[in-house]
Amino acid sequence: MVVGLSAAERRYLTDGIAQGLRNDGRGLYDFRAFSVELAIIPQANGSARVRLGATDVITSVKAELGRPQASRPSQGRVEINIECSSTAAPQFEGRGGEDLSLELSRALYRSLLCNNGTGPAIDLSALTVIEGKLCWNLFIDGLVLSSDGNLLDVLAIAVKAALSNTGIPKVEVTSAAAAEQEADFEISDNPDDFSGFDVSHVPVIITLTKVGRTYIVDATEEEESQMSSAISIAVNSAGHVCGITKRGGAGLDPSVLLDMISVAKEVSKSLLSTVDAEIMAAESRGDDQM
Repeated sequence: MVVGLSAAERRYLTDGIAQGLRNDGRGLYDFRAFSVELAIIPQANGSARVRLGATDVITSVKAELGRPQASRPSQGRVEINIECSSTAAPQFEGRGGEDLSLELSRALYRSLLCNNGTGPAIDLSALTVIEGKLCWNLFIDGLVLSSDGNLLDVLAIAVKAALSNTGIPKVEVTSAAAAEQEADFEISDNPDDFSGFDVSHVPVIITLTKVGRTYIVDATEEEESQMSSAISIAVNSAGHVCGITKRGGAGLDPSVLLDMISVAKEVSKSLLSTVDAEIMAAESRGDDQM
């Protein structure tokens, strides 16, 4: 938590941003360098850790067989739960951490699973084993270990990396089921007998934080402490907007919002390339074999 910023420090920070100068030397739309590790939780079907500056998060994916919802017989189910460790920052203790955890979980769900005209980023139909009877349910859990701003964007990177590391075991149906009966099946215990998860449509999230009259990408905690509002825009590899989340009480003119979306689409191109490169580097190091 940023405390003790004097009036002069706040003025220095906001005036610098207004002139395109940030305390760490980045441009207005530059991300900090980040690293990706894969397969850090052996018990999970997939997992990842992402460090960006002092922001450090872990995500895991657990796959469990279950019965599909009656209203969606040909789809599996995905649940997302984010927790902010009380030791990560003083403001995460008690109710503050609970509220932020819920906010982050909902924002990720909207970006990954709501149909915003392009279809959900995660193909739920690919999780079906037997229509109406058996499907995979994915439980995506995230833990914020420490924070130096831009949590939502970092968590989105970690979720994409964890899903890329996820293996779904092969299921063999041994007998077909009648309408009123359950099917018999066997789950392969061969660690090499699994299918990977398609993350080609999973977006990244670009949060544009408004400080004064200027908005910036990948705000630090100091910069976030001076924000009037923030817009988080999920963009996939096709350049489609998958979800938008707003924080802060200040309103935004529609023309400003359209410009922010345009900036997010442009920034997403380089960020997606960097994320893919970091995931490939982690795979080449053998992280996914741990």
